[in-house]
Amino acid sequence: MQTELLIAISAGLGGMLGWGLADFFAKKTIDRIGDVASLAWGHIFGTGVLFVMALYQFGVRGQRVAMPDDMQTWGLLLLFGVLQAVVYLFVYKGFGKGQVGLLSPVFASFSGLTAFVSIVVFGEMVGGYLLLGLATLFVGIVLINLDMRALRSRRLSFTRIPGFREVAFATILATLWTLGWDWFVGGQDWLSYTFFMYAAMTLAILFVAIVQRVDLFVVSRPIWKFLFLIGLCETAAYIAISIGYSATSRTSVVALLSGAFSLPTIILARLFLRERVTLIQTVGSLIIIAGIMLLSVL
Repeated sequence: MQTELLIAISAGLGGMLGWGLADFFAKKTIDRIGDVASLAWGHIFGTGVLFVMALYQFGVRGQRVAMPDDMQTWGLLLLFGVLQAVVYLFVYKGFGKGQVGLLSPVFASFSGLTAFVSIVVFGEMVGGYLLLGLATLFVGIVLINLDMRALRSRRLSFTRIPGFREVAFATILATLWTLGWDWFVGGQDWLSYTFFMYAAMTLAILFVAIVQRVDLFVVSRPIWKFLFLIGLCETAAYIAISIGYSATSRTSVVALLSGAFSLPTIILARLFLRERVTLIQTVGSLIIIAGIMLLSVL
């Protein structure tokens, strides 16, 4: 297997596991302290994890932490952080208005849109077998996020579904963010860029929490460990995809694999929270696994 493809697959799987685990731990906090408070504390801890990593690289390993040296780079790092914060907030707002079973597949499609634009518009070179693996992954991602009961409960008029506009807007922004971050971080210091972008995202979420007068001090002692784990797993995901985008040109592979983050969330929720898995989710999970296997044997 090509080294570049192996790095892209590893990075995509890292993003999938990181975001999947973060969503699983978020199930433990959102119902108790709310989505904005969970986002804020999770990202505060995540920023701390990245800061410790930067200190370790500089103080222990003796490696230089690259600092952006021009205002344009700083401005773009701030823009990417704020943009990603907006994605989170609009997704949660949409989910709060409507049925997650209908809206989740809409947001999950951002990975497919990213791959499509990268291949068709930006000319990413993808062979026939690789394209088959990517298409298989995308089908699995849509199915695993699909709730047939929610679909049968109303006529298919997505524009009239509560929360659709917010989630659709977040999906477009997530696609633009992923393509832009791939371009921006390519060949750069992934740790430095990820840290500053993530810190900007954290500040943006804290700003929203303050404006909305969200009580950030409602956290009980048992919740703290889950908030820390959210931050830890999220930073792992961002580090993984940033390495993938920085070291390879396989945007579609990293985007689609990391976009399958619902798979570990569903598996863990079934094992530890006893949540029921529907037949369509089981089929989607098997298709995702088949897609990963296809990519791995190319």
